[in-house]
Amino acid sequence: MYSNCCGRACERVHEHVQRTVRDLPLFDAITYLEITTYRVWCEHCGGPKRVRIEAAVMDMHPAFTLEVERQCPNARIVYDLFHVIAKYGREVVDRVRVGQANVLRHDKTARKVVKASKWLLLSSPRNTNRAQRVRLQELFDANTPLMIAYMLREDLKALWSHRDPDEARGFWEEWYQRAMESGLAAIQRFAERIKAFVPGILAHAEFPLHTSLIEGINNRIKVMKRIAYGFRDDEYFFLKNRAAYPGNAR
Repeated sequence: MYSNCCGRACERVHEHVQRTVRDLPLFDAITYLEITTYRVWCEHCGGPKRVRIEAAVMDMHPAFTLEVERQCPNARIVYDLFHVIAKYGREVVDRVRVGQANVLRHDKTARKVVKASKWLLLSSPRNTNRAQRVRLQELFDANTPLMIAYMLREDLKALWSHRDPDEARGFWEEWYQRAMESGLAAIQRFAERIKAFVPGILAHAEFPLHTSLIEGINNRIKVMKRIAYGFRDDEYFFLKNRAAYPGNAR
């Protein structure tokens, strides 16, 4: 654990402290997090010192980040693979695909192939069958920019496999250099924009957190929303969502 005063590692625990931190609201319900924090005996500064709250996994929306920073000023922000790669898919892969389709507007056959490849390009290789992989390779053989965008996305995913912060940073710097040398404006813009989130991305090496539970809850709510299409009883809709997760909303 690390003291909040000097940031150095401490081994001697002075006491345990239970904290209640207000979280983002769940619909119209006020929610709180129960967090166990520690005070350690800092040999460097002397005396018991508070330990910073370790980490909070985050969406990449600035509003969420600002809220966590306000409510938990000592938290380490962690950005998981899902949100970064989804952002890359929207801002890079799909834009390169559309751009290449426009370049091929005089070749209707090739243009049609590129336009129809959206979901194949956005899918993970492990979710594709042999026929789809063959189609993907044929597409890359005929279209180098799409291959570069796809390969850089798959390489970026490997950043979250590192557990050593220095190795993770070295991997990021190498990937960033390749992105800037790709010659594709969409990739270069993404690499520049994502630099602001790099500390939170690299924090995953120390705190390998993910948002699977949150995404699962969100997807279930979306299903209920689609089922309730056309109805206007918001209060009943919120009650149905709370009933789906008894004990999670207070």
